[in-house]
Amino acid sequence: MSTPVIIALGSNDKGVWPDIGTLLDAAVNDLTRAGLGEVRRSRWWRSEAWPDPADPPFLNGVIRGVWAGTAVEMMTTLSAIEGRFGRRRSARNAPRTLDLDLIDFGGQRVEGADLVLPHPRATERLFVMGPLAEVAPDWRDPVSGDPVAELVGLARVGRDAVPVDR
Repeated sequence: MSTPVIIALGSNDKGVWPDIGTLLDAAVNDLTRAGLGEVRRSRWWRSEAWPDPADPPFLNGVIRGVWAGTAVEMMTTLSAIEGRFGRRRSARNAPRTLDLDLIDFGGQRVEGADLVLPHPRATERLFVMGPLAEVAPDWRDPVSGDPVAELVGLARVGRDAVPVDR
């Protein structure tokens, strides 16, 4: 049995990659190799860094897929992939090579020390809701029940986010 999942990807530090889009494409490939199936990817969206717009701008996107394991196994996989891409956790919201957030795991609601589902701040972020609307236009927030199309208009963080052609 596979569970539908929503994962947000972002970066504002290309690290050793030629550009951030290439880095994010490679991360999607790693997720597929790790067992994420039926992957559907949004366009990449560009936005200023938040909360400090003096940091390099971000490229973000969302993928929808299915996962045969548990939410904890998914989180372990996301963390391992971030590490392979050079993610170092320093100051909160610091520039990073790769940020992978588990936004939704089959509509489950979990409030644990190491796992909160759905992602507690996703609906506030246009750079998550905009791409999510592209890959899962019928998605509803498991907490509020609000449809993603409505949440796009309500998101207040990253209001400058726009899709980029690639």
